[in-house]
Amino acid sequence: MKIYFDNAATTQLDNEVFEAMLPYMKEHFGNPSSIHSFGRKTRAGIEGARKTIAKHLNVSPSEIFFTSGGTEAINTAIRSSVCDLGIKHAITSKIEHHAVLHTLEMLEKEGAIKLRYVNLDKKGHVDLDHLEELLKNSSEFKDESLKMENKKHQTLVSLMHANNEIGNLLPIKRVGELCEKYNAVFHCDTTQTMAHYKMDLQSIHVDMVNGAAHKFHGPKGIGFLYLSSRIKIKPLIYGGAQERNMRGGTENLYGIIGIGKAFEIAHRDMEAHHAHIQELKNHMIEQLEKNIFGIEYNGDAKGSSLYTVLNVLFPPAEKAEMMLFNLDIAGIAASMGSACTSGSNQGSHVLKHIGSDMKRPSIRFSFSKYNTKEEIDFCVLKLKEMFAVKV
Repeated sequence: MKIYFDNAATTQLDNEVFEAMLPYMKEHFGNPSSIHSFGRKTRAGIEGARKTIAKHLNVSPSEIFFTSGGTEAINTAIRSSVCDLGIKHAITSKIEHHAVLHTLEMLEKEGAIKLRYVNLDKKGHVDLDHLEELLKNSSEFKDESLKMENKKHQTLVSLMHANNEIGNLLPIKRVGELCEKYNAVFHCDTTQTMAHYKMDLQSIHVDMVNGAAHKFHGPKGIGFLYLSSRIKIKPLIYGGAQERNMRGGTENLYGIIGIGKAFEIAHRDMEAHHAHIQELKNHMIEQLEKNIFGIEYNGDAKGSSLYTVLNVLFPPAEKAEMMLFNLDIAGIAASMGSACTSGSNQGSHVLKHIGSDMKRPSIRFSFSKYNTKEEIDFCVLKLKEMFAVKV
Protein backbone atom coordinates (compact mmCIF):
# COMPACT_ATOMS: atom_id res chain seq x y z
CA MET A 1 0.00 0.00 0.00
CA LYS A 2 1.29 3.44 -0.99
CA ILE A 3 -0.13 6.32 1.03
CA TYR A 4 0.56 10.00 0.37
CA PHE A 5 0.06 12.33 3.34
CA ASP A 6 2.31 15.17 2.18
CA ASN A 7 -0.18 17.27 0.23
CA ALA A 8 1.00 20.54 1.80
CA ALA A 9 4.25 19.97 -0.10
CA THR A 10 2.58 19.13 -3.41
CA THR A 11 -0.55 17.42 -4.68
CA GLN A 12 -1.31 14.80 -7.28
CA LEU A 13 -2.20 16.20 -10.70
CA ASP A 14 -5.91 15.88 -11.36
CA ASN A 15 -6.61 13.85 -14.50
CA GLU A 16 -9.11 16.49 -15.69
CA VAL A 17 -6.33 19.04 -15.48
CA PHE A 18 -3.96 16.84 -17.47
CA GLU A 19 -6.60 16.31 -20.17
CA ALA A 20 -7.11 20.08 -20.43
CA MET A 21 -3.37 20.68 -20.75
CA LEU A 22 -2.65 17.95 -23.28
CA PRO A 23 -3.87 19.73 -26.45
CA TYR A 24 -1.68 22.71 -25.56
CA MET A 25 1.32 20.39 -25.29
CA LYS A 26 0.80 18.76 -28.68
CA GLU A 27 -1.56 20.70 -30.95
CA HIS A 28 -1.91 24.31 -29.79
CA PHE A 29 1.76 25.24 -29.69
CA GLY A 30 1.80 28.80 -31.02
CA ASN A 31 3.61 31.58 -29.20
CA PRO A 32 0.91 33.62 -27.42
CA SER A 33 2.64 36.83 -28.49
CA SER A 34 2.28 35.98 -32.19
CA ILE A 35 -0.55 37.63 -34.09
CA HIS A 36 -1.31 34.74 -36.43
CA SER A 37 -3.98 32.12 -35.75
CA PHE A 38 -1.61 29.80 -33.87
CA GLY A 39 -0.74 32.59 -31.47
CA ARG A 40 -4.31 33.80 -31.14
CA LYS A 41 -5.43 30.30 -30.13
CA THR A 42 -2.94 30.05 -27.29
CA ARG A 43 -3.51 33.65 -26.22
CA ALA A 44 -7.20 32.88 -25.88
CA GLY A 45 -6.35 29.91 -23.64
CA ILE A 46 -4.20 32.07 -21.37
CA GLU A 47 -6.81 34.79 -21.06
CA GLY A 48 -9.50 32.19 -20.38
CA ALA A 49 -7.48 30.86 -17.44
CA ARG A 50 -6.90 34.40 -16.17
CA LYS A 51 -10.63 35.13 -16.32
CA THR A 52 -11.43 31.92 -14.45
CA ILE A 53 -9.16 32.85 -11.55
CA ALA A 54 -10.36 36.45 -11.50
CA LYS A 55 -14.00 35.39 -11.47
CA HIS A 56 -13.61 33.17 -8.41
CA LEU A 57 -11.63 35.84 -6.55
CA ASN A 58 -14.08 38.58 -7.59
CA VAL A 59 -11.36 40.75 -9.10
CA SER A 60 -10.53 42.10 -12.52
CA PRO A 61 -8.55 39.83 -14.89
CA SER A 62 -6.12 42.74 -15.27
CA GLU A 63 -5.13 42.21 -11.61
CA ILE A 64 -3.97 38.60 -12.15
CA PHE A 65 -0.37 38.00 -13.24
CA PHE A 66 1.02 34.54 -13.95
CA THR A 67 4.36 33.57 -12.39
CA SER A 68 6.52 30.46 -12.08
CA GLY A 69 4.96 29.71 -8.69
CA GLY A 70 4.36 31.01 -5.20
CA THR A 71 7.97 31.94 -4.47
CA GLU A 72 8.30 34.20 -7.50
CA ALA A 73 4.94 35.80 -6.76
CA ILE A 74 6.00 36.47 -3.16
CA ASN A 75 9.35 37.95 -4.22
CA THR A 76 7.63 40.18 -6.75
CA ALA A 77 5.09 41.37 -4.19
CA ILE A 78 7.64 42.13 -1.49
CA ARG A 79 10.69 43.36 -3.39
CA SER A 80 8.77 45.47 -5.89
CA SER A 81 6.63 47.00 -3.13
CA VAL A 82 9.66 48.05 -1.14
CA CYS A 83 11.49 49.40 -4.17
CA ASP A 84 8.57 51.18 -5.82
CA LEU A 85 6.18 52.31 -3.08
CA GLY A 86 8.48 54.07 -0.64
CA ILE A 87 8.16 51.33 1.97
CA LYS A 88 10.42 51.95 4.96
CA HIS A 89 9.02 49.46 7.48
CA ALA A 90 7.93 45.85 7.16
CA ILE A 91 6.01 43.69 9.59
CA THR A 92 5.88 39.91 9.48
CA SER A 93 6.05 36.96 11.87
CA LYS A 94 8.86 34.56 12.62
CA ILE A 95 6.88 31.56 11.37
CA GLU A 96 6.35 32.72 7.79
CA HIS A 97 7.51 30.68 4.82
CA HIS A 98 11.15 31.32 3.97
CA ALA A 99 10.11 32.88 0.66
CA VAL A 100 8.78 35.74 2.80
CA LEU A 101 11.30 35.70 5.64
CA HIS A 102 14.46 35.45 3.56
CA THR A 103 13.27 38.14 1.15
CA LEU A 104 12.48 40.58 3.96
CA GLU A 105 15.69 39.75 5.82
CA MET A 106 17.74 40.46 2.73
CA LEU A 107 15.97 43.78 2.18
CA GLU A 108 16.76 44.75 5.77
CA LYS A 109 20.37 43.67 5.30
CA GLU A 110 20.51 45.90 2.22
CA GLY A 111 19.27 48.80 4.34
CA ALA A 112 16.01 49.17 2.43
CA ILE A 113 13.66 48.55 5.37
CA LYS A 114 13.38 48.24 9.11
CA LEU A 115 11.90 44.79 9.82
CA ARG A 116 9.72 44.05 12.84
CA TYR A 117 8.11 40.83 13.99
CA VAL A 118 4.61 40.56 15.42
CA ASN A 119 4.18 38.52 18.59
CA LEU A 120 2.53 35.09 18.52
CA ASP A 121 0.40 33.45 21.18
CA LYS A 122 1.19 30.03 22.63
CA LYS A 123 -0.65 28.28 19.80
CA GLY A 124 1.12 30.28 17.12
CA HIS A 125 -1.61 32.78 16.24
CA VAL A 126 -0.74 36.39 15.43
CA ASP A 127 -1.28 38.82 18.32
CA LEU A 128 -3.56 41.38 16.66
CA ASP A 129 -3.14 43.94 19.46
CA HIS A 130 0.62 43.83 18.98
CA LEU A 131 0.17 44.08 15.21
CA GLU A 132 -1.82 47.28 15.66
CA GLU A 133 0.83 48.64 18.01
CA LEU A 134 3.52 47.96 15.40
CA LEU A 135 1.42 49.62 12.71
CA LYS A 136 0.89 52.68 14.89
CA ASN A 137 4.61 52.97 15.57
CA SER A 138 5.51 52.50 11.92
CA SER A 139 3.06 55.07 10.64
CA GLU A 140 4.13 58.66 10.16
CA PHE A 141 0.49 59.70 10.63
CA LYS A 142 0.17 59.85 14.41
CA ASP A 143 -2.99 61.95 14.40
CA GLU A 144 -5.86 59.50 13.94
CA SER A 145 -8.13 62.37 12.98
CA LEU A 146 -6.20 62.70 9.73
CA LYS A 147 -7.58 60.87 6.75
CA MET A 148 -5.29 58.08 5.63
CA GLU A 149 -6.38 57.99 1.99
CA ASN A 150 -3.85 58.99 -0.62
CA LYS A 151 -1.04 59.23 1.92
CA LYS A 152 2.31 57.75 0.99
CA HIS A 153 2.70 54.12 2.02
CA GLN A 154 5.30 53.58 4.73
CA THR A 155 4.68 50.03 5.89
CA LEU A 156 4.36 46.60 4.34
CA VAL A 157 2.61 43.81 6.26
CA SER A 158 3.32 40.29 4.99
CA LEU A 159 1.51 37.51 6.86
CA MET A 160 0.40 34.11 5.62
CA HIS A 161 -3.24 33.06 5.54
CA ALA A 162 -2.43 29.55 6.74
CA ASN A 163 0.87 28.32 8.07
CA ASN A 164 2.28 25.60 5.86
CA GLU A 165 3.65 23.57 8.79
CA ILE A 166 1.08 23.87 11.57
CA GLY A 167 -1.99 25.03 9.64
CA ASN A 168 -2.92 28.05 11.81
CA LEU A 169 -5.32 30.42 10.04
CA LEU A 170 -4.91 34.19 10.03
CA PRO A 171 -8.03 36.36 10.48
CA ILE A 172 -7.29 37.89 7.11
CA LYS A 173 -10.25 40.27 7.08
CA ARG A 174 -9.32 41.79 10.45
CA VAL A 175 -5.67 42.17 9.44
CA GLY A 176 -6.82 43.86 6.25
CA GLU A 177 -8.90 46.31 8.28
CA LEU A 178 -5.88 47.21 10.41
CA CYS A 179 -3.72 47.70 7.33
CA GLU A 180 -6.35 49.93 5.78
CA LYS A 181 -6.62 51.96 9.00
CA TYR A 182 -2.88 52.65 9.06
CA ASN A 183 -2.39 52.91 5.29
CA ALA A 184 -0.15 49.83 5.18
CA VAL A 185 0.31 47.66 2.12
CA PHE A 186 -0.97 44.16 2.91
CA HIS A 187 0.53 41.11 1.24
CA CYS A 188 -0.98 37.80 2.31
CA ASP A 189 0.76 34.56 1.39
CA THR A 190 -2.23 32.40 0.44
CA THR A 191 -0.22 29.53 -1.04
CA GLN A 192 -1.77 26.91 1.26
CA THR A 193 -5.33 28.26 1.21
CA MET A 194 -5.80 29.36 -2.38
CA ALA A 195 -8.50 27.22 -4.04
CA HIS A 196 -9.22 25.55 -0.68
CA TYR A 197 -11.39 28.40 0.57
CA LYS A 198 -13.65 30.83 -1.25
CA MET A 199 -12.04 34.26 -1.31
CA ASP A 200 -13.90 37.41 -2.25
CA LEU A 201 -11.01 39.84 -2.45
CA GLN A 202 -13.39 42.75 -2.86
CA SER A 203 -14.57 42.19 0.71
CA ILE A 204 -11.03 42.04 2.14
CA HIS A 205 -8.60 44.94 2.15
CA VAL A 206 -5.66 42.99 0.77
CA ASP A 207 -3.29 44.37 -1.84
CA MET A 208 -1.49 41.22 -2.94
CA VAL A 209 -2.07 37.47 -2.64
CA ASN A 210 -0.43 34.55 -4.40
CA GLY A 211 -1.20 31.01 -5.47
CA ALA A 212 0.65 27.94 -6.74
CA ALA A 213 -1.14 25.37 -8.89
CA HIS A 214 0.58 22.31 -7.44
CA LYS A 215 -1.04 22.97 -4.07
CA PHE A 216 -4.50 22.30 -5.55
CA HIS A 217 -3.92 19.43 -8.00
CA GLY A 218 -2.50 21.51 -10.80
CA PRO A 219 0.93 21.34 -12.45
CA LYS A 220 4.19 22.43 -10.86
CA GLY A 221 6.02 25.50 -12.08
CA ILE A 222 3.03 27.82 -12.43
CA GLY A 223 1.44 30.27 -10.03
CA PHE A 224 -0.01 33.73 -9.96
CA LEU A 225 0.07 37.05 -8.16
CA TYR A 226 -3.05 39.09 -7.52
CA LEU A 227 -2.00 42.71 -7.55
CA SER A 228 -4.68 45.21 -6.61
CA SER A 229 -5.20 48.05 -9.06
CA ARG A 230 -4.52 50.33 -6.06
CA ILE A 231 -0.87 49.26 -6.17
CA LYS A 232 1.52 50.30 -8.94
CA ILE A 233 4.82 48.45 -8.98
CA LYS A 234 7.49 47.62 -11.53
CA PRO A 235 8.35 44.13 -12.77
CA LEU A 236 10.75 41.82 -10.97
CA ILE A 237 11.62 40.14 -14.31
CA TYR A 238 12.31 42.16 -17.45
CA GLY A 239 12.69 40.94 -21.01
CA GLY A 240 9.41 41.37 -22.83
CA ALA A 241 5.92 42.79 -22.79
CA GLN A 242 4.25 39.63 -21.51
CA GLU A 243 1.77 39.83 -18.63
CA ARG A 244 1.04 43.46 -19.52
CA ASN A 245 4.71 44.38 -19.13
CA MET A 246 4.84 42.89 -15.62
CA ARG A 247 6.77 39.67 -16.34
CA GLY A 248 9.08 39.23 -19.28
CA GLY A 249 9.42 35.84 -20.95
CA THR A 250 7.26 33.55 -23.05
CA GLU A 251 4.36 32.31 -20.96
CA ASN A 252 4.22 28.81 -19.52
CA LEU A 253 1.29 28.00 -21.78
CA TYR A 254 0.22 24.56 -20.66
CA GLY A 255 0.99 25.43 -17.04
CA ILE A 256 -1.42 28.36 -17.29
CA ILE A 257 -4.07 26.17 -18.89
CA GLY A 258 -3.51 23.73 -16.03
CA ILE A 259 -3.81 26.27 -13.23
CA GLY A 260 -7.00 27.64 -14.77
CA LYS A 261 -8.57 24.20 -14.96
CA ALA A 262 -7.39 23.20 -11.48
CA PHE A 263 -8.82 26.43 -10.06
CA GLU A 264 -12.14 25.76 -11.77
CA ILE A 265 -12.35 22.19 -10.45
CA ALA A 266 -11.33 23.21 -6.93
CA HIS A 267 -14.14 25.77 -6.75
CA ARG A 268 -16.66 23.46 -8.41
CA ASP A 269 -16.09 20.71 -5.84
CA MET A 270 -14.91 22.81 -2.89
CA GLU A 271 -17.69 22.10 -0.40
CA ALA A 272 -17.61 18.34 -0.93
CA HIS A 273 -13.82 18.13 -0.76
CA HIS A 274 -13.67 20.38 2.31
CA ALA A 275 -16.16 18.16 4.15
CA HIS A 276 -14.34 14.97 3.12
CA ILE A 277 -10.87 16.20 4.11
CA GLN A 278 -12.06 17.72 7.40
CA GLU A 279 -13.60 14.36 8.25
CA LEU A 280 -10.26 12.68 7.52
CA LYS A 281 -8.42 15.09 9.79
CA ASN A 282 -10.95 14.60 12.60
CA HIS A 283 -10.71 10.83 12.17
CA MET A 284 -6.93 10.90 12.44
CA ILE A 285 -7.08 13.00 15.61
CA GLU A 286 -9.58 10.56 17.10
CA GLN A 287 -7.56 7.48 16.19
CA LEU A 288 -4.25 8.93 17.33
CA GLU A 289 -5.66 9.89 20.72
CA LYS A 290 -7.30 6.48 21.07
CA ASN A 291 -4.18 4.50 20.24
CA ILE A 292 -1.10 6.50 21.30
CA PHE A 293 -0.66 7.93 24.79
CA GLY A 294 0.75 11.45 25.10
CA ILE A 295 -0.25 12.81 21.70
CA GLU A 296 -0.27 16.60 21.35
CA TYR A 297 -0.50 18.98 18.40
CA ASN A 298 1.63 21.83 17.15
CA GLY A 299 -0.54 24.84 16.46
CA ASP A 300 -4.29 25.13 16.85
CA ALA A 301 -5.26 21.78 15.32
CA LYS A 302 -8.74 21.68 16.86
CA GLY A 303 -9.43 25.39 16.48
CA SER A 304 -8.73 27.94 13.77
CA SER A 305 -6.73 25.68 11.53
CA LEU A 306 -6.38 24.68 7.90
CA TYR A 307 -8.42 21.54 7.33
CA THR A 308 -5.76 19.89 5.17
CA VAL A 309 -2.93 19.99 7.73
CA LEU A 310 -2.33 18.17 11.02
CA ASN A 311 1.01 18.61 12.78
CA VAL A 312 1.39 15.97 15.49
CA LEU A 313 3.76 16.19 18.45
CA PHE A 314 4.50 12.63 19.47
CA PRO A 315 5.73 11.31 22.81
CA PRO A 316 9.49 10.99 23.27
CA ALA A 317 10.89 8.12 21.23
CA GLU A 318 14.27 6.39 21.34
CA LYS A 319 14.68 6.63 17.57
CA ALA A 320 12.61 9.72 16.85
CA GLU A 321 14.76 10.61 13.86
CA MET A 322 13.79 7.28 12.27
CA MET A 323 10.03 7.84 12.36
CA LEU A 324 9.70 9.27 8.86
CA PHE A 325 12.06 6.63 7.51
CA ASN A 326 10.01 3.84 9.10
CA LEU A 327 6.78 5.34 7.76
CA ASP A 328 8.36 5.53 4.33
CA ILE A 329 9.38 1.87 4.55
CA ALA A 330 5.73 1.12 5.34
CA GLY A 331 4.70 3.02 2.19
CA ILE A 332 3.52 6.20 3.96
CA ALA A 333 4.77 9.63 2.86
CA ALA A 334 4.65 12.44 5.41
CA SER A 335 6.90 15.32 6.43
CA MET A 336 8.67 16.80 9.43
CA GLY A 337 7.94 20.27 8.08
CA SER A 338 8.10 22.29 4.91
CA ALA A 339 9.41 20.45 1.87
CA CYS A 340 11.38 23.62 1.08
CA THR A 341 13.62 23.05 4.11
CA SER A 342 13.58 19.26 4.45
CA GLY A 343 17.01 19.02 2.84
CA SER A 344 18.65 21.07 5.57
CA ASN A 345 19.90 19.83 8.92
CA GLN A 346 18.17 22.63 10.78
CA GLY A 347 15.03 22.01 12.75
CA SER A 348 11.77 23.68 11.89
CA HIS A 349 11.89 27.44 12.49
CA VAL A 350 8.10 27.36 12.89
CA LEU A 351 8.12 24.82 15.73
CA LYS A 352 11.02 26.61 17.37
CA HIS A 353 9.24 29.96 17.44
CA ILE A 354 5.96 28.60 18.80
CA GLY A 355 7.83 26.93 21.66
CA SER A 356 7.28 23.33 20.65
CA ASP A 357 9.32 20.68 22.46
CA MET A 358 12.10 20.16 19.93
CA LYS A 359 13.27 17.01 21.73
CA ARG A 360 10.05 15.26 20.77
CA PRO A 361 9.31 14.10 17.23
CA SER A 362 6.83 16.11 15.18
CA ILE A 363 5.28 14.98 11.91
CA ARG A 364 3.10 16.95 9.54
CA PHE A 365 0.34 14.96 7.88
CA SER A 366 -1.48 16.77 5.10
CA PHE A 367 -4.50 15.42 3.26
CA SER A 368 -6.24 15.72 -0.09
CA LYS A 369 -9.43 14.66 -1.81
CA TYR A 370 -7.72 11.41 -2.83
CA ASN A 371 -7.08 10.17 0.74
CA THR A 372 -9.32 7.75 2.65
CA LYS A 373 -10.10 6.72 6.21
CA GLU A 374 -8.61 3.31 5.48
CA GLU A 375 -5.28 4.97 4.75
CA ILE A 376 -5.43 6.84 8.05
CA ASP A 377 -6.23 3.64 9.96
CA PHE A 378 -3.24 1.92 8.35
CA CYS A 379 -0.98 4.88 9.18
CA VAL A 380 -2.11 4.96 12.82
CA LEU A 381 -1.52 1.22 13.05
CA LYS A 382 2.09 1.70 11.92
CA LEU A 383 2.56 4.61 14.31
CA LYS A 384 1.07 2.59 17.14
CA GLU A 385 3.79 0.00 16.68
CA MET A 386 6.39 2.68 17.45
CA PHE A 387 4.93 3.77 20.78
CA ALA A 388 3.50 2.43 23.99
CA VAL A 389 -0.20 1.70 23.62
CA LYS A 390 -2.82 2.86 26.12
CA VAL A 391 -3.84 0.10 28.51
